[in-house]
Amino acid sequence: MDRNDLSERLLNFAVRIVKPVESLPKTIAGKRIGDQLLRCGTSVGANYEEAQGAESHNDFVHKLQIALKEVREANYWLRLIQRSEILAVGKMADIVDESAQLKAILSKAVATAKGKSKTALPIPADIEMTQKTEA
Repeated sequence: MDRNDLSERLLNFAVRIVKPVESLPKTIAGKRIGDQLLRCGTSVGANYEEAQGAESHNDFVHKLQIALKEVREANYWLRLIQRSEILAVGKMADIVDESAQLKAILSKAVATAKGKSKTALPIPADIEMTQKTEA
């Protein structure tokens, strides 16, 4: 998946979060769940965008991990809404599925990014010495 495609998909996910949040009942539970879902569901894409401008590989991995954490939380709140039947179950199936897919994509991205930092081999000392003496 292209970086821009994922960026657009995360933006669309944030847009899709708004509708169920606005539809939640104005009860204590509805307001609390809505606040939590709106916060994490809209921040996934923002954190992914921040990762694209990371200052280092470690910063990139860290920001991707935050995006993953936020999509996991959004998936939790969406499943809670679905199971508690606060909103019609049929209306929730697609967005719950999308959050699960995004969670899988970001999990793989984090694992790949972490793997790249672990597989980077240090320059052997004898090569470093050769390069220093040749300069």
